[in-house]
This record gives sequence, C-alpha cells and structure tokens, in this order.
Amino acid sequence: MGSFYNHFSSKDELFQAAVEDALDQHGAALDEVTRGIDDPAEVFAHSFRLTGRLHRRQPQLSKVLLNNGVDLATSENGLAPRTRRDIQAAIRAGRFTASDSELALVIAAGAALCLGQLLHTEPDRDDAEATDQIAEDLLRTFGVPADEAREICRRPLPELRCFLSNR
Repeated sequence: MGSFYNHFSSKDELFQAAVEDALDQHGAALDEVTRGIDDPAEVFAHSFRLTGRLHRRQPQLSKVLLNNGVDLATSENGLAPRTRRDIQAAIRAGRFTASDSELALVIAAGAALCLGQLLHTEPDRDDAEATDQIAEDLLRTFGVPADEAREICRRPLPELRCFLSNR
C-alpha cells in the first residue's frame, strides 16, 4: 500500500481512481461492442442498456457507482465523457433534438443512477426489461420517434466481454 500512497494523497483519492479505472474498462468494452454501429442514437442506447445490466451482474461495483454517482457523472474519466461524446454525436447527426448536451447528460446520468437504486431496492424486478424501457424513454425524450426508439431498444445486445461480464 505504501507505494500507492506515493501517487495518491489519500485513501479517498486512491479509491476514486480505482472506481474510475473500473468504469474506464467498462467504457472501453462498450466502445468495442458499439464500434460498428453507425447510428449514434443506437450507440447511446446500447451503452445505456449494457450499463443498466451491470447493476445485477456486478452488484459491488454498482453500489460503489451509486454511492459516488454524482461525482462520477461529472468526472473526466469513466463513463461520463463517453456518454457526453455519444450524446453530442447524436445531436450533431440530428438524431437527438436536445439543445444542451450537458443537460442531456444530466438526464441520462440521473436515469442510470436511479435505475441502479431501483434494481437494488426491488431485486425481483427484471433488470433487462427495466433498463430497456428507460433507454427507450430516454431516446424519446431526446427526440427519437417512439416507434423507432422502441425498435432500437428491442434489438439484441452484443455480449460484453470484459472483467464486468458474468463469469
């Protein structure tokens, strides 16, 4: 542990870096599985849907995410910059009608965090169904027509192979 403290001023700073690293790895896996998708709205939806499933598949990381969510939502590392990038790409492509990408990020982050809390509070709730419904609602909120949002969120998801997947 002593050598870690040469790089970090406190346990909290070390913990924050570890969480951001875990979320960076999850984000890199999301980048990999969405690489061939041309529609930025679908990229956003895939990433949201796969991340929503993290709450049941990685409950310890989920709890850390929930306990530090507000800080992580504004971090320059982890999932926040990737979500911002995807929202901005969808706005530039005319797929999202949101006029402020930062406010859209706040909506998406708030939905993701509250979804995680709901899934912990209601362990019998179907995590995939709940996540897909919220992703569909977000797409509609951001300007994707309802029928198209529904179709995007019903598409099969790729396997997310990384340290976060089920083993």
